Amino acid sequence: MTAAVTTPTPPSPTPPTSPSSSTPAPAAAPATVRPARLLRPLGVVALLLVLVAGALLAEGGWPAAFTVDLSEPLGAAGDWIIDNRDGHPLFLYFFGHVSNAVVLSVRAVYLVLLGAGWAGVTAAAGLVAWRVAGIRPAVTAVVALAVCGLLGMWVPTMQTLALMVVAVVASVALGGLLGLAAGLSDRTYRALRPVLDTMQVLPAFAYLLPVVLVFGIGVPAAVLATVVYAAPPMARLTALGLRGADKGVLEASASLGATAPQRLLTARLPLAREQLLLGVNQAIMMALSMAVIASVIGAAGLGDRVYQALASVDVGAALAAGLPIVLLAVVLDRTVSGAGARAARGGLLRGARGWVVALAVTLLVALTGRLAGRTLWPEAWHVDITAPVNRAVEWMTAHLYSGVPVVGGTADWAGRFTTWVLDPVRAGLQALPWWGVLLLVGVLALAVGTWRTALTAVLAMAAIGGLGVWDASLDTLSQVLAAVAVTLALGFAVAVAAARSARVERLLRPVLDVFQTLPQFVYLIPVVALFGVGRAPAVAAAVVYALPAVVRITTQGLRGVDPVALESARSLGATGLQQLRQVQLPLARPALLLAVNQGVVLVLAVVIIGGLVGGGALGYEVVYGLAQGDLATGLVAGAAIVCLGLVLDRVTQPTERRTAGKGA
Repeated sequence: MTAAVTTPTPPSPTPPTSPSSSTPAPAAAPATVRPARLLRPLGVVALLLVLVAGALLAEGGWPAAFTVDLSEPLGAAGDWIIDNRDGHPLFLYFFGHVSNAVVLSVRAVYLVLLGAGWAGVTAAAGLVAWRVAGIRPAVTAVVALAVCGLLGMWVPTMQTLALMVVAVVASVALGGLLGLAAGLSDRTYRALRPVLDTMQVLPAFAYLLPVVLVFGIGVPAAVLATVVYAAPPMARLTALGLRGADKGVLEASASLGATAPQRLLTARLPLAREQLLLGVNQAIMMALSMAVIASVIGAAGLGDRVYQALASVDVGAALAAGLPIVLLAVVLDRTVSGAGARAARGGLLRGARGWVVALAVTLLVALTGRLAGRTLWPEAWHVDITAPVNRAVEWMTAHLYSGVPVVGGTADWAGRFTTWVLDPVRAGLQALPWWGVLLLVGVLALAVGTWRTALTAVLAMAAIGGLGVWDASLDTLSQVLAAVAVTLALGFAVAVAAARSARVERLLRPVLDVFQTLPQFVYLIPVVALFGVGRAPAVAAAVVYALPAVVRITTQGLRGVDPVALESARSLGATGLQQLRQVQLPLARPALLLAVNQGVVLVLAVVIIGGLVGGGALGYEVVYGLAQGDLATGLVAGAAIVCLGLVLDRVTQPTERRTAGKGA
C-alpha cells in the first residue's frame, strides 16, 4: 500500500472559514491533498474516456442474447385472466366483491350528490369549508362550484367528485393503517420503507395496467388505481408523525399507567395531528391527479372530457373540462390546509351547535332546490368558452405558432429544440455501449448514495435492457434529461430571485400555489395549442409541471440559511454574488439536492403522459397497449417505466435524505 502524498498548496486568497465569526483565522499550515479529492476528478475523467472509447469501438444497444421475451408468457397470462375473470373462485369471491363494492360506493355517492342538487352541494361545500377552515376557503368553495356549473360541467364534476370521495376515503384508510403499523413497529417500518420509496417514484401510468388486467376497463379499475397511487403519501406521513412524537410525553403517559392503546389515542395521534392532516391533503391531491389520468381506463367525469378533447385536439373543450379540475384541486387544498392550521390551534371540531346549524341549512337548501325542480345546474346559466378559446387558439396558431417574424414561432422553437437538443441527446445515449450506460448509472448512484443504492440502480437499468425496450427507454431518458436541465436552470434562477426579494416571493406565491395543484393532464392543453404534437411539447409540459416544486424547495432552502452566516459574509465585504456562491448555495445543498430529485421524479411523470401528445417512447407503448388491448406490450413498458423511475431516483437522491429517513 502506497503512502499518501503530501504536497504544499499555495495560500488561498480567502480560506473557507466559518462565516459566523469575524475573528481572523490563524495562519494555515500547508494543506494535505486528500486521496479522495484526487481520485474523484481522476475517476470522472477515466469514466468519460472509457465511455468515449466504448462509443467509438462498440455498437450501442442492448445485446439480443441478454433479452428476455416476455410477450408470449404475459400474453398467455392476460388471456388466462380474461378467460377466467367470470368463473374462477378468486375473481368470483374476492375481486368480484371488491369490484361490486367500488361500483356501489361510487354510485351511492353520485346519487347523493345529484339528489342534493347544485344548491345543496354548493351550500354543503361552503359550510363545511367555513367550519373547518374559515371564511376565505368557504367563499372559494362556493365560487369554484359556481364556475363549474357556469361552464356546463356540473354533471361531470359530480361524477369526478363521487369517484374522488370513494378513492380518498379508501386511500386515507389504507394509508393510515399502513402508517399506523409502520409508526408503531420498527420491523414493519423497515419492511415498508423501500416499498413506499418505490411507489413514490412510479409515474401514474404504471398503476393503470395491473388493475386493468384484473378488473378490466371501468370505474373499479380507475378507483383502485387511484387508491394505490394516493395511499403511499398518507402511509409515509402517518408513520413519520407517529415516530416523531415527543418521547417525553409518551414516557409521562406510560408512567401514569396508560396502556398501549390509551397512549396511542391520547398521546401519539394528537401529537401527530398535523402530519396526519398533511397526509390527507397529499392523498387528496394525488387522488385527484390520478382520477383524471384514470379516464384512460374508463373513469367517467372531467378526466374523460379532457381526454376526449385532447384526442380531437379541441383545446376549448379541454380547457372547459380542465378548469373544474383545477378549481376542485384548489378548493380541496385550501380546505384541508385550513383545517390543518385550525387543528394546530385545537379548534377543528369545536362547536357542535355550529355543525348542527350547518347540517340543517344544507338540508333546507337541498330540499328547497328539489321542491323547485332545480337539482341540475340550469342550462340558461351556462357560459360557453369553447368557441372563444378555439378562436384564441386559431389566432395563436396564425400569429405565434408560425407567424412570428425574425425569431420564429413556437413551432419553430419546438422543431429547433428537437433538432438541436432532443435528437443529439437521444442519439448519444443510444450510441453508448450498454455496459457504459450501466457503469455511468452505477458511478452516479454511488456518488450520491451507498453501494446498495448503486447496485439497485444498475440492476434496474439492466432489467430495462432485459425487457427488450432499451432504445425506447433511452428515448424517454433523453426527454427527461432535457426537461430536467431546463427545469433546473429556470427554477434555480427564479428561486434565487425569490429568495433575495420578499416582493418577488409574494408575487410568485399564488402562481406557484395554483400550478402546484394542477393535475398532470391539464398541462398538456396549452402546450398542444402552442407547440402542436411531438416530443418537444411533452418536454414543455414536464417543465411547467415540475418547475413550481423546484422553485419552492430551492427558495425555502436559500431562505433557511443562517442569517448570521450571511451577515458575517457581508461584514467581510462579500458581494451579493459571492454570498450566493460561497455561503447560500453550499449551506442550502441538501435542499438543492432534494429539488433536483423532486424535479426528476415530476418530469418523468409528465414525459410518460406525453405519449398522448406524440412524445413516443415508453409513454406511447403504454398508451398503445391500453388502446389496443395489448397487455403484454403495455405491461413491459410499464415495468420499464418502474425501473427507469428507480434509476432516476437513486442517482439523484442524496445520502442525507436517506439518513434522515432512517431516523424518522
